[in-house]
Amino acid sequence: MGVPEPLADRMSMAEQHEYLRARFSRRTMIRGGAVTLGAVMGGVFVPGAVAEAAVPTRSTAPATATVDGALVAPFGRHLAYGNDPRTEMTVSWQVPVAVKKPFIRIGAHPWDLSRRIEAEVRTLFTPAGVGASGDHTQYYLHAKLTHLRPGRTYYYGVGHQGFDPAAAHLTGTLGTFTTAPDHKKPFTFTAFGDEGVGYHGLANNSLLLGQNPAFHLHAGDIAYADPAGAGKSSDTGFDSRVWDQFLAQTESVAKSVPWMPAYGNHDMEAWYAPHGYGGEEARWNLPDNGPDKRNLPGVYSFVHGNTAVISLDANDVSFEIPANLGLSGGTQTRWLEAQLKKFRAAKDIDFVVVFFHHCAYCTSTAHASEGGVRQEWVPLFEKYTVDLVINGHNHQYERTDVLKGDKVVKKLPIGGTAYPETEGVVYVTAGAAGRSLYAFSAPQSYEGHEHEVDSVASFVNTKTGKVDETVTWSRVRYLDYSFLRVDVAPAARGHWATLTVSGIAETGARVDRFTVARRAK
Repeated sequence: MGVPEPLADRMSMAEQHEYLRARFSRRTMIRGGAVTLGAVMGGVFVPGAVAEAAVPTRSTAPATATVDGALVAPFGRHLAYGNDPRTEMTVSWQVPVAVKKPFIRIGAHPWDLSRRIEAEVRTLFTPAGVGASGDHTQYYLHAKLTHLRPGRTYYYGVGHQGFDPAAAHLTGTLGTFTTAPDHKKPFTFTAFGDEGVGYHGLANNSLLLGQNPAFHLHAGDIAYADPAGAGKSSDTGFDSRVWDQFLAQTESVAKSVPWMPAYGNHDMEAWYAPHGYGGEEARWNLPDNGPDKRNLPGVYSFVHGNTAVISLDANDVSFEIPANLGLSGGTQTRWLEAQLKKFRAAKDIDFVVVFFHHCAYCTSTAHASEGGVRQEWVPLFEKYTVDLVINGHNHQYERTDVLKGDKVVKKLPIGGTAYPETEGVVYVTAGAAGRSLYAFSAPQSYEGHEHEVDSVASFVNTKTGKVDETVTWSRVRYLDYSFLRVDVAPAARGHWATLTVSGIAETGARVDRFTVARRAK
């Protein structure tokens, strides 16, 4: 049950969070501060809107004294596209304690950061008794930039009273970002899921940066602050401080590469909101063009060059982990079809990539395939000839042949080419970003070590439980840490535009490669 419509119409998002927490859980709270946004128009900043502060509630965090800002350094910078990646970017970061007047400076050159914009503060309080951390307050800051110029690199620095990134001794804290182009041009993006905090996640991040991606997709199970992953407040082991470690770990990439997550089962933190996403809404500022910002904040789409990307929330359709099953009441699936129809009709979009957490097709001995995804979304992927589906959830790398109706339409060997307009859809599980690895029931088979088998014994999660199945679509299986690299090559109208998809091991070796080709519009 959400906020009643008459109230919701008069409440800010922060106020809705407070209402729900006061009604369903007295143990936590998010307090939204006054919000001042800024915009960039051709290098000139104009003031943005001021949002009302959240109404205080009976459940409040302990009072925190503000320390000397000169002694506090921001950390955990992470970027995200806005609804239009050509002109919108959000810069987000953390501070370890409360600070005064947080802001961002931005400009076209590192020596010209005279434009200053105030930042929004989202305070997340986790009290003792919720998991392992004791009383812990986290301060997330966000600055949404609009009216940027397409294909332009900007320099920025984040700070607060007492810590000014434009000061000579702090210029080493500056970062950069580049907006999406307003025309078709080649670019690269990367993807993985199930990262967590640790050596392997850090190693994969280092390799990601070397790919020079335009953006990065995280297919859910982001930090693992909740190790149980069942979306229940009765689970033990939750530690909100893990997010501090995670955002510090990913900053080397995320401070310059838009980091676009989908939400997995370990991201449903039930202590903050009935649907588990209150904490996520404090930490991220993602595009808000999805079907239901209140219940599905991780569902959105964006376009970069000739490629449309759709992020889905598979918790809404998961039979295996049903904490949020049916959360959207079918709204997400209807929105997905509308998006696919729109993107297929768009004259300047060639490729459609969809990413989410639970696997449509995987032979892991842990989670394997999600029947809810097959039931709700796979028919739409096939109807609208989606070019690539990226999943996490299973901690390994696996890639299918070309599929339609759960059957192999065409074998897709390493180095092969798929033609989705006339054949079917290819699914990649890229869930080996950092957490402990799972297992396969069949031998590994990857580039340079092919081991073809006729079939693989697996199972699919259904409404009534696990159902065994024997599948023939498992083409590549690699059991070590890895991520996905996708190189997008546009083409003149009527010629073949391509996605070159590569599985990259933590060692830097390539373990898979295939091409998706489509006639350019």
